[in-house]
Amino acid sequence: MATRQKRAGWETLDDMMTGERESQLIEAADLLLDARRTGVPIEDLPEALQPKDMTEAYALQDHIAEAYGAIGGWKIGAPSAEAEPLFAPMPRAWMAGDGAVVGEVRRYRGLESEIAFLMGEDLPGRATPYSREEVVAAIASCHPAIEVIESGLLDPLKAARMSMLGDLQMHGGFVYGPAVAEWKKIDFKTEHVVIAVDGAVRVERTGSNTSGDLMRLLPWLANEGAARTGGLKAGQWVTTGSWTGVTAANSGSVADVKFSSAGEVHLRFE
Repeated sequence: MATRQKRAGWETLDDMMTGERESQLIEAADLLLDARRTGVPIEDLPEALQPKDMTEAYALQDHIAEAYGAIGGWKIGAPSAEAEPLFAPMPRAWMAGDGAVVGEVRRYRGLESEIAFLMGEDLPGRATPYSREEVVAAIASCHPAIEVIESGLLDPLKAARMSMLGDLQMHGGFVYGPAVAEWKKIDFKTEHVVIAVDGAVRVERTGSNTSGDLMRLLPWLANEGAARTGGLKAGQWVTTGSWTGVTAANSGSVADVKFSSAGEVHLRFE
């Protein structure tokens, strides 16, 4: 069974749930956790257990993440320049540096090329919104990253959307490359990226982060997301969405991501 302990700043979601609904979301979390841990996916959550809206999807994420221990940061992205961002917790236990060997039970083995930021200062929730400049000043460093995509759902893109979003938005791991010098000078709207699997280029794109301006995501998370996150904290990572879509890999595959200005990052699946 998934266990649940309230984290600072997360009580609001719990308080909006009836006891019966909370129990149903815990049951949903247990199904997805079992599927992830065994590598035996489910087609979808039973209809009665599927989140009905983003409040419930976020509550389901919290139940799942709780089973993996401390939160090391957040994934955030938006499908368009106008869309409101969506975010999910990233367990610290799933984070590793450049060249990591990614093991445990892996079935989906998706890969996303991303730009991530390491927070250097706390940004506690407050009544006055943080400006973009304040949030940028709180960033310690910028890094190329690979988000590993995993799911307890057989095909998360064919399951109910709220089931997919509740299942940590398909998060399954995070590998970060070396810090990028003078990253504030990078024009992310013209940044070029290539992802290769086992030496073969699979995707090559320019200026392809779907949020339009990826730097808008961090102030949004610091302000609008604070009620859930408890505020961003020094040492947490924020990764800002895929540049290359989801690229499939296999057991034993080696993945290489290279940005034109933001560096390189690599991993290998067991």
